[in-house]
Amino acid sequence: MRSVLDRFYAALLWLAIAGLVGVQVGARILDRLLIAAGQAPTGLVILSLTEFCGYLLVAASFLALAATLKGGVHIRVSMFLGLMPESVRKGVELMILAASSVATAWAAWQLTRLTLDSWRFNELSPGLVPLPLWWPQAAMALGAAALVVSLVDELVITWRTGRPSFRRTEDAIALDKEG
Repeated sequence: MRSVLDRFYAALLWLAIAGLVGVQVGARILDRLLIAAGQAPTGLVILSLTEFCGYLLVAASFLALAATLKGGVHIRVSMFLGLMPESVRKGVELMILAASSVATAWAAWQLTRLTLDSWRFNELSPGLVPLPLWWPQAAMALGAAALVVSLVDELVITWRTGRPSFRRTEDAIALDKEG
């Protein structure tokens, strides 16, 4: 189960980076390379590019949430937790992870409902290119749901071992700053 979850988090991170952002950047690079080689550019014009970039940014951000939590790169109040004895810290981290799981599950549920409503009513973006709004909303709902899974995963890990897995990264950063 551990390797399945880790591969799931990594796949979402790669989807966020390579899949969504890469397509948008790749089209521009192709035209620049063609021009540099003395060839005519494709002339690919993406109408509503700014709007699409906003949707891609939101999708990439949400799809990367679970992997960044597991990687220990979410912003946390580690200084406050670092002042506590380890026995107290475990309890506080368990409460924080439990509360975060509940709050994020509620957000994921609401995002899923929003996505289904947009799909049901065929809501379209207001730009020049009418994009179905449920597409970026579905990426948000999937990313939020994946974050719930990773938070519950960390809750179980912390319950069993006494410390979340992402503490390794936080501890390494703290040692690097001291040294």
